[in-house]
Amino acid sequence: MSAVLSASVPAVADREFDFAPSDFERVKRLIYERAGIHLQPGKQAMVYSRLSRRLRETGHRSFASYLQWLEQAHGATAEQEWQQFINCLTTNLTAFFREEHHFPLLAQALSQRRGQSQRIWCNAASTGEEPYSLAMTVVESLGAQPNARIVASDIDTNVLDRARRGVYGADSRGLSPERLRQHFLRGTGPNAGSIRVKPELARLIEFRTFNLMSASWSLGEPFDIVFCRNVMIYFDAPTQRRVLEGMHRVMKPGSLLFVGHSENFTDSRDLFRLRGKTVYERVDS
Repeated sequence: MSAVLSASVPAVADREFDFAPSDFERVKRLIYERAGIHLQPGKQAMVYSRLSRRLRETGHRSFASYLQWLEQAHGATAEQEWQQFINCLTTNLTAFFREEHHFPLLAQALSQRRGQSQRIWCNAASTGEEPYSLAMTVVESLGAQPNARIVASDIDTNVLDRARRGVYGADSRGLSPERLRQHFLRGTGPNAGSIRVKPELARLIEFRTFNLMSASWSLGEPFDIVFCRNVMIYFDAPTQRRVLEGMHRVMKPGSLLFVGHSENFTDSRDLFRLRGKTVYERVDS
């Protein structure tokens, strides 16, 4: 889910900014408090690389100075910088129809509820490949005017902006020639080599910023299906439990939760029971 980064922080003499071990511990605490992300030891290089751009743009010469300013700032400017701080430290790796074994199961679940209004939540939507994959599956399962809507959320505002645009490379991984023809427009002239999601597909999706650590989960009517894949691996056990409880509250009885290939929630059998390979069913408590 992350880009490959240097294995170590630049040597002190080579660093553009002062970055002490206490600064790393401070970043760990702040991102945990704000986003629930549990940074593992050894992520100093990632933190230095990703936050250095914020120091440059805000005019700070050390991490200690930047972090002190961040914690003490108030108002709209502070909220904007907190969002940038989160954006820098979140990780985004996605593709169309990633973990493809989920999509036949999704099509089956949609078809079983045919004729009913259906709501799907795609959490950690990233740059949009996953929610658009869900939308394509909805159309292929229920027809061109499905009685289904998708809420696609992410904590990172930058990737959501890209997702809303719906523009990708024509060689994007995971798209068959048939799906390219059916669901995308090809760019011409200066846009050659790019594809754009067709408006009728994009209309099925509502993109919104959402933080799983939020005290209020105001997401509308309960969901029939939730995709939250490769998210929980960044949380510690108490945070995972808190998020699963929140998901349980916003899902219908018998609804399905699709998770990542390395995620296992057998310790929360009171909330979700395993239904298939990385697919869980909400337990009606």
